[in-house]
Amino acid sequence: MKALFIGGTGTISMAIVRKLAEDPSREVWLLNRGNRKAEVPANVHQIVANIYDEEATAKLLEGMEFDVVSEFIAFDVKAVERDYRLFKGKTKQYIFISSASAYNKPAASYVITEGTTLANPYWEYSRNKIACEEFLMKKYREEGFPVTIVRPSHTYDERNLPLGIHGNKGFYQVIKRMLFGKRIIIQGDGSSLWALTFNTDFAVGFVGLMGNRHAIGEAFQITGDEILTWDQIYKTIAEALGVELKACHVSSEFLSDVGAKCGYDFRGSLLGDKAVSVVFDNSKLKKLVPDMKTTIPFHKGVRIALDYVLSHPENYEEDPDFDRFCDRVLEIVDKAKQEF
Repeated sequence: MKALFIGGTGTISMAIVRKLAEDPSREVWLLNRGNRKAEVPANVHQIVANIYDEEATAKLLEGMEFDVVSEFIAFDVKAVERDYRLFKGKTKQYIFISSASAYNKPAASYVITEGTTLANPYWEYSRNKIACEEFLMKKYREEGFPVTIVRPSHTYDERNLPLGIHGNKGFYQVIKRMLFGKRIIIQGDGSSLWALTFNTDFAVGFVGLMGNRHAIGEAFQITGDEILTWDQIYKTIAEALGVELKACHVSSEFLSDVGAKCGYDFRGSLLGDKAVSVVFDNSKLKKLVPDMKTTIPFHKGVRIALDYVLSHPENYEEDPDFDRFCDRVLEIVDKAKQEF
């Protein structure tokens, strides 16, 4: 198998690239700007390019064909239209990474399948992913363009921790708040259900779809089997840090409104995604990839991540603005409680 990854060094894609690179029968190529070249396995080929420069990229790809092309960094229709022009007739399968946030929430049933309606009035990111899917499936129906849609939910790796809300500089400040014994904001009442997937588990499902003829023209969600409440997620992080979780539950609507005034876009990520309970039915995927299962549950995954994060503080940036935002929100909540 000869596979090309557009991107290939992100949270999800790096695990897939590393898994494929373990098999010498697979020829793996990356097309990206080469910013994380040192982390790529030695036997992986790299095409260093800016794919947004279509003409230059087309010249670099001239004469090349692939069994699979996987697109990880397309976030609007213009990007997939470009890919269609670049790879039409040059790949047997084009895998587009969409998002489970594209599902309508709250859906008629909290159990999400690939047939759940796609709609998200809260988040432009999700609407753009839906538009990408619609373009690609139209090309499949009308021209046979060999597309497969993959919808990840909340996937993390050793460099990241999954949270409900954080600042514009990432999750690190929330960890600092926990370590300093400060109160932690959890959206809603903390009881909504959420699915977390470690990236190496995700890679098993993804690789099983690569080159699979039954995946052409189909959409698949890939998530782990473990379902947790947000309270359980935050408590597990605190336990791994060896600290007490001082949780404060705050309405998602309130966080969305006040966050917008302070430069935080919580409306899409909360009201359009994390504020709603979801349980993913992965039976469609498992019919094609029976090996797909959770091997790294969150209580193990969080320790892997914290071991890396706490030993590499130079890779993370503190966020005093978000710290002040949290303190201010908590002051308002406390005052409201005292007035009644």
